[in-house]
Amino acid sequence: MRSFISTIGCAFAIVVLTASAGAACAADSAEIRPFRIAVPDDVLVDLQSRLERTRWPDEIEGAGWGYGVELAYMKELVDHWRTKYDWRAEERKLNAIPQFVTTIDGVDLHFWHIRSKHAGALPLVITHGWPGSVVEFLKIIGPLTDPTTHGGRAEDAFHVVCPSLPGFGFSGKPKVAGWSSARMAAAIRELMARLGYEKYGAQGGDWGSGVSTWLANNDSQHVVGAHITFLGSGIPQIDDPWQGVTTAERERYEARRKELEQHFGYGAIQGSRPQTIGYALNDSPAGLAAWIVDKFWAWSDHGGDLDNSFTKDELLTNVMVYWVTETPASAARIYFERGSVAGGAGKQVRVPIGVAMFPKEIGVPPRKWAEARYPLVHWTEMPRGGHFAAMEQPELLVGDIRKFFAQVRNADGE
Repeated sequence: MRSFISTIGCAFAIVVLTASAGAACAADSAEIRPFRIAVPDDVLVDLQSRLERTRWPDEIEGAGWGYGVELAYMKELVDHWRTKYDWRAEERKLNAIPQFVTTIDGVDLHFWHIRSKHAGALPLVITHGWPGSVVEFLKIIGPLTDPTTHGGRAEDAFHVVCPSLPGFGFSGKPKVAGWSSARMAAAIRELMARLGYEKYGAQGGDWGSGVSTWLANNDSQHVVGAHITFLGSGIPQIDDPWQGVTTAERERYEARRKELEQHFGYGAIQGSRPQTIGYALNDSPAGLAAWIVDKFWAWSDHGGDLDNSFTKDELLTNVMVYWVTETPASAARIYFERGSVAGGAGKQVRVPIGVAMFPKEIGVPPRKWAEARYPLVHWTEMPRGGHFAAMEQPELLVGDIRKFFAQVRNADGE
């Protein structure tokens, strides 16, 4: 049973979704139904029991974070989860955001949809990745939809759409193979059409960067531009990729690769055996939190203390989205299905691309490499921040989104 409640349009009633509920509504797939999160009490009671019975592993003396998530930090986080964290308060905060679900390609797609009060606001679809969720965007919704209240201009306004990727969070879990990020992007293209948006922008990080560039390539008649924060970190297949790259850029690239050389095991596991790791992640809340927090540690600009970048409540709400929906395995499968990650993006992208490069992003490639792949019109070297920019440095990200779309929001998209 899915641990949330939705208004199901075909039944005109509030019901608890089961695995068959989405199929029952599939015939009416164009309908957009209001959605409300309501995790049953027994799910929270069970969670508390599991946290209380956590079996802790041992640790090498003085290891810190060198072997993985530090034991002392995890005990502190789980204690906070058990004794201080308030899911119901977080649930109320999330339910204050207008959210909906619609069936596309046989899967229920959950999304936030926040319309601006300003005339002429540009629709903007913002897409998360793994191990994130739509809760990454809580801090940027207000500034994007209501800029005049947050230091911006009315002409900077956006109507914001934040989908939960299929298999993630409150979206449905695909039951068939082939749900790559490209297929997810196609579903999001259909969502934007279903919402009636003739012109829109795309923004994303992690897998959301691939989704955004896919939209820029494959829905160029409607997409005016794509703003991304994540670029693939591999060396491009071009003649002498280091030609024209500054010494500083090369040193930064190589230093970041060295920092993360022991941090890519998660991708190999999820890309080859997602079902196997799914049993552990779906059964142990402490294990799930450690698996996710390990990436927040590796990919953020915390200076040695994760609390410098994220509060424990922020981290736990993101973990809870995976836990209460039982989506650790279905979310991990995006790595297994990554045969078409960019979905035709690259040199064929037809609309302007903007990049915000945060120093603790997974990859920090030279600008020249991005120019070889995309019609790049905007590039910002950020002074601080990392992979989860909307959570860690929301003001910097919002400012850069505004700057990029100020250049392209009136383009014809061709």
